[in-house]
Amino acid sequence: MRADKNVALKKLKTVKGQIEGLIKMVEDDRYCIDISNQLMASIGILKNINRDVLDAHLKHCVTEAFASDDHADKKQKVDEIIKIINKLA
Repeated sequence: MRADKNVALKKLKTVKGQIEGLIKMVEDDRYCIDISNQLMASIGILKNINRDVLDAHLKHCVTEAFASDDHADKKQKVDEIIKIINKLA
């Protein structure tokens, strides 16, 4: 992984804590809107991590593939990005 590992881990651990809190909120039968707000906060952090990972992938892995003469690797990187875009759309 080319993204900043320490930053990604810190954010993932934050989400882990939020998920644990969400489990407790559901177990305690907390107010729906409070649960929804916590869910959206967790989703927001996960999206942020994904953006960081994809940004690093484009700047490093894809750039390296296109700097090489390996046409199969270039095609693979383009296909991977297309699949990710389709998942995000």
